[in-house]
Amino acid sequence: MGTGMLQLNAAIGSLVVTFGLWLVWGAAPVIALVVVALVLGALLSWGSSSLAAVWAWTTALLGVESFALAVVTMIQGKLGDREPTEEEMISMVTAMLFGLFSSIFWLTFSYGIFKKFVRADPNSPPEDRTMRRGRKSG
Repeated sequence: MGTGMLQLNAAIGSLVVTFGLWLVWGAAPVIALVVVALVLGALLSWGSSSLAAVWAWTTALLGVESFALAVVTMIQGKLGDREPTEEEMISMVTAMLFGLFSSIFWLTFSYGIFKKFVRADPNSPPEDRTMRRGRKSG
């Protein structure tokens, strides 16, 4: 795998996360979104040693953004100076549920990628299967 492929995936991952940020923060200035995309792309390509690591971090950030969507929706509902209408309540509850469920999905997916493909130390030997079986039964 070349570094070009890693950088391409880091750029795509940063665009995906930036698009998610734009969905959460709809009135975001374009220059702020461009800066976020560039910084995320640089961090993902610099800090990730494999494609799996790039996408594990990307999905983790999507999970955090999804959770932020639910939190921002709740805060906006509480800060209003009037009682929300029934339609506004339905849209707030829908946004909160969508945010929480998608947050759980993306964070679980990210955890699975980290656990399956991204190793803390690639030079360390894998755990002995007989020891793992012994711990479970013991």
